[in-house]
Amino acid sequence: MTYSGEEGLVVRVWSNMAATTNLEAVVEALRILITPREPGSSIHNPDQRAALLHTLQFNVSALEEELNQVSKWEALVVLRERVSKDVQWWKDGLQSQADPSWKFTSEVLLLLLCLKDCMIELAKSFQPSKPNLRTPEAAPPLSPDTLSIAQQKTVQSALQFVVSMGICPYLLPGIGLPLQYRSEFGVLVCSVVLCDLPLVRARRLYITCMSLLEVSRHSSLGSLFFTQHLGDLMAGLCQLGYCPTKVKADQGTNESLRTMTEGERDQCQEALRGLLDRLYQPLVIRELLILQGGPRQGPRPSGAAASLQRAPAPSWLRHLCGQLLSERLMRPNGVQAVVRGILEDAGAGVTGGREAEAAASNWKKCDAIARVLASCPQQSISMEMYYRKVCPQILDLLHIQNSLTARQFQRVATETFLKMGRDQPQLSETYLILPMLKPLLHCTTAEAEKCPIPGETLISEPVLSQCVEDIVKVFVVGNDPTDAILNYSRQIILAIFSLYCFARQNASNIRSPCQDILLWFLEKSDRESAVSALSELSGMDSSLPSLPQYSLIKPGSEGGAMIIVREDQSDDDDDVLYERVTGEQWRLQCLVDLLSINPHTGLAADFFLYCLKRLTPITAGEKEPDLSSSPEDSLLDLERKLTLRYQYQEKLLQLLQVLSVLCERVSNSIFTDVKQIVEFVLMTLERACTGLATSEGGIVASQTLSMAMGLIAAMLGVVELTSTDFGHLKTLIPVLEKVMQSHPEPVIQELASDLRITIATHSAVPLTNRTPNDRATEKRDTKQQRSDQDSDLQNIQEMLSSAKDADVPTRAAALRSLTRLLEQRHPQVIDRKEQVMQLFVENLEQGDPFVYLSAIQGIAVLSRDIPEHILPILLAQYESAVSSKGKAAAPETRMKVGEALMRCTRTLGDMVLRHKDVLIHCFLRGCRDPDSSIRASSLSNLGELCKQLQFSLGPVLHEVTSCLSAVVHTDPEAQVRRAAIHVIVLLLRGLNKMATEVLRDVLLDLYRLLKFVVQCEKDSVSVLHAQLGLEELDSIMRTFLFPTQKLEKKIVVLPSDI
Repeated sequence: MTYSGEEGLVVRVWSNMAATTNLEAVVEALRILITPREPGSSIHNPDQRAALLHTLQFNVSALEEELNQVSKWEALVVLRERVSKDVQWWKDGLQSQADPSWKFTSEVLLLLLCLKDCMIELAKSFQPSKPNLRTPEAAPPLSPDTLSIAQQKTVQSALQFVVSMGICPYLLPGIGLPLQYRSEFGVLVCSVVLCDLPLVRARRLYITCMSLLEVSRHSSLGSLFFTQHLGDLMAGLCQLGYCPTKVKADQGTNESLRTMTEGERDQCQEALRGLLDRLYQPLVIRELLILQGGPRQGPRPSGAAASLQRAPAPSWLRHLCGQLLSERLMRPNGVQAVVRGILEDAGAGVTGGREAEAAASNWKKCDAIARVLASCPQQSISMEMYYRKVCPQILDLLHIQNSLTARQFQRVATETFLKMGRDQPQLSETYLILPMLKPLLHCTTAEAEKCPIPGETLISEPVLSQCVEDIVKVFVVGNDPTDAILNYSRQIILAIFSLYCFARQNASNIRSPCQDILLWFLEKSDRESAVSALSELSGMDSSLPSLPQYSLIKPGSEGGAMIIVREDQSDDDDDVLYERVTGEQWRLQCLVDLLSINPHTGLAADFFLYCLKRLTPITAGEKEPDLSSSPEDSLLDLERKLTLRYQYQEKLLQLLQVLSVLCERVSNSIFTDVKQIVEFVLMTLERACTGLATSEGGIVASQTLSMAMGLIAAMLGVVELTSTDFGHLKTLIPVLEKVMQSHPEPVIQELASDLRITIATHSAVPLTNRTPNDRATEKRDTKQQRSDQDSDLQNIQEMLSSAKDADVPTRAAALRSLTRLLEQRHPQVIDRKEQVMQLFVENLEQGDPFVYLSAIQGIAVLSRDIPEHILPILLAQYESAVSSKGKAAAPETRMKVGEALMRCTRTLGDMVLRHKDVLIHCFLRGCRDPDSSIRASSLSNLGELCKQLQFSLGPVLHEVTSCLSAVVHTDPEAQVRRAAIHVIVLLLRGLNKMATEVLRDVLLDLYRLLKFVVQCEKDSVSVLHAQLGLEELDSIMRTFLFPTQKLEKKIVVLPSDI
């Protein structure tokens, strides 16, 4: 039958209303079933099992009465009958003669099926309206099959009852988590459900699992069910589909499964496979791990403890779960799913948070996952096939960008990478190391054989940044330097160093990773390989692959770097030559800076000695190889000889440049142990002796010998040497004997003899501490020191007299000089501090600003040493109206004294607490002075003092606030009122967050005082100060009421009794 437009709309509206009514009726029926109809009956009944059975029977009977008597249930009755006709187990009448628990479960299952049909009908009839462009921010309309919060709770409770009474009791021992281990109510449910009938046990489990699978086909119901009960459903399907039907050890298992046909078992197997394929894989893997159980337990104890021990999972179930887990692992993104499935349960999921930090520290779990991933499962065809599928996924784990999960995934990836490298070195090189290093290996000269195109990108910025970060995560953080890892690191070390030198010249985010890689390689390699690598990095050797000459490192748009082909490859241009020379110099500077980062390793000294050994044949007069031309040479031979000569000379220049930079940049901290110093001195002595033997050394050779032997003499006299150190020093004895016999100067011969005897006797015969020249030098230094002291005393006397000079510049300069000597803690000025203090105090009365400001600064500096002397004098002058000369003190002089007091307060800092009482009383009395300028000065000083006191302000807090309030309300001068309000601002600004603690008793009074000023004060400056005070108070209270949320990691030591 067809309808017109309006009729069709009416029909749809009525059908939607009917479906909505059915949905509400189904949920209401479920609520009747799961809600106790007689409150308190189970509490007062001592037999809880009987009470639960009574409640189940009563609820089923109540629902049947409601459906038969009340007219509003007519639609539900019709729907219920229609759904029951499609359910085979309902038509067979398996629920009619059942026990109360199964009858209750059947009713709930039937209602859940009705609910699913209602929601499907509502979803089909839903036609969302077009969005209103005028209000795009409005939320779209909800689908009519959406359940409310209350309805979801009812459905979840119903599903829990179905699982507790329809699945868990019928599971065999060892399959899934037993219900009695979950709660006390689970023990009660197990006692209610009749599981002793083997003929119906498997049938009821099959009915429940198939019905719940049907219900879960709706997305909303499926999400409610799978988030809580996926493991129970998987356990039921595993038992139905895979449990052996012929087990000699358990005859009950055979009987319980005789009612299952092969078609039904195949259906359960297909349902399990489909369920695992369509759900969130980490959730599936976690449930499979739980279902598989832990390692097999030992012999079960007897007695009461045996009943509390969980039965181990059957062997067929463990094998099945292992097979299913292997299938999940071998699928695309299976490695990530396995890692997520294990780590998300530890708090490393999507939400992260504090649990993510806890999971990051759980390195044992990450190592366990790595061991699992590195082990080839039995279901895999071959080891190579497993590595081919899994290794790319392991590398992908290094690129997780989510900050909450990246640390855990990278730890797992790194441990798996290293574990595979130890177990299968060849396969790990093929499928892990080479793919990770492919960008850099491809770009080196060993790989770059094709003719490049100018401007072509060799390595893009994302690829290069990812490659460098992966090397850091695996090699540096993993810190497992195997032979393969060190070998491949050596292949790319020149490329990494080029990137490091580029990053040092630019603001690049690859600087720190490249530095970490270089330092790690130099530290983990053996010393010979590390020195050889440094020789490669410095340019003295060229056996390792490096970036090609035509390549250019260029800054990237994301703060990284990219490698491209140069536009102009000509080597004849002067700019290119200059760029090459400056580039080599910069590389040497970067290399030396790299060695300076960890001077304690001694690598810089070994490299320096290596360079000296290569320099020794040159300084000894060894000539370059014979590369002279002959008449018989062809043009090719001439070109070859010229090239070799230029290369030889270039290596020599490079060696000299390296030595020059090393001596310039790290000479003061290059040697870290005695052995290195001895090797350096030995080579120096041998080189000097060679120069003397050939008569080519002269003065330079003699100075070199003196320097080397002086170094050994200083070490013997200062350093506490061990027997091992003396063993190294004994290698110098033959060279010292040679010096004794061949050197023409007696002083050098005598020093060499003394050194040889001291080394041979292990310092039992010490060296002579001082020579006659040393004594003469010491006498000369003492005489010079006395002369300097006399000169200083004369200068100080001149300063003290100049401080009283009538000339203003002379007086000010003398005061400044005395102040500077006080700051430098000059001993002769400190001895005359009383005299200096009197000079400063007298100069406060001078009218010239330069003079009295210098005196104020000197008083402030002097207050650090003698505050107990200087403060009483200043306080007396500040309070008295008579000057130090017996005349009436001008207000300006008293204000200068007040400024000096304020400077002293700042200088004393926390030490002002000792003098707070006299200072506060003085300033409070100054607030009552007849002169308004003195009152304002006292208030200003009071504010500075309160700012310094902070918590120590408590005993006089009320006096201060009372004084400020009185001044604000009664003082006629606007300047004084401004000063009082400014005191409040300074007080709030100085205390800041501590104001709520220090001023808690008067904070309300201060707030009211500031509001009074804002509302009633006529002076605009006073109002401005009050507004600033209110802003400070507002900021303080906001910080107090709404503190900044900080995520902090706290380590708590638990008591020993826990």
